[in-house]
Amino acid sequence: MKNIVYLFLLITQVFFAQSSFEKGNLLYQDNKFEQAAQEYENVLKENKEHSAELYFNLGNCYYKLNKVAPSIYNYEKALVLKPHDEQTLNNLKFAKKLTIDEIKEVPKVGFAKLIQNFTGIFDYNTWAKIAVGIAFLFLLSFIGYYFSQLTLSKRLYFIGMFVLLVGVLLSVAAAMSEKDHYDNDRPAIVFSEVSEVRSEPQKAGSAIFVLHEGAKVYVTETLQNWKKIELTDGTEGWIDSSTIKEVK
Repeated sequence: MKNIVYLFLLITQVFFAQSSFEKGNLLYQDNKFEQAAQEYENVLKENKEHSAELYFNLGNCYYKLNKVAPSIYNYEKALVLKPHDEQTLNNLKFAKKLTIDEIKEVPKVGFAKLIQNFTGIFDYNTWAKIAVGIAFLFLLSFIGYYFSQLTLSKRLYFIGMFVLLVGVLLSVAAAMSEKDHYDNDRPAIVFSEVSEVRSEPQKAGSAIFVLHEGAKVYVTETLQNWKKIELTDGTEGWIDSSTIKEVK
């Protein structure tokens, strides 16, 4: 009986979330962006499973409402779930034009850049799936090598096994690298209209610089109500945790 009740509640919750999402889409089409955003927010409150499409639509609503921080925040959330999505990246670019701060990005150079460019092609889940697929092909090659009677065939299977083994190792290494990057990468968006970044995690600390709504920062450390942040240009400082919202 308990299982039936649980199943009923689950189905009801899914139906409510789906109807709210569709209602939000209809409201957005009618240019009722405030109401559409509220419907999408209701989906987020009622469901633990969130989609990139939901965050993308929510980001569009806030962009239309000229709410800089929420729009950028939701686009960034969408990119966490669906990296490299061209439409989201394009809309995010427009949203960033509404921000005040111009933060330069110090590009990585040399071997580190090459590795990051390679591993960044896919997220760690995709790399893991690729590794499993190549491992399966390796197993098939091993079976072919074991049962083959011809010397040429054995050599070809052996070479194939070697190539596939290298592929498995590279895929696993890339997956581990991306997983480590995902776990240690803590992007956040400034939600306060103006926020002072200080030299120490206390209000008595001297203000180093000021950030405005919509600026993207990276959290490197947390101490009580303060977070140590780093900008893409390498600048660091402490900011009141209530003024920012972490993406992940």
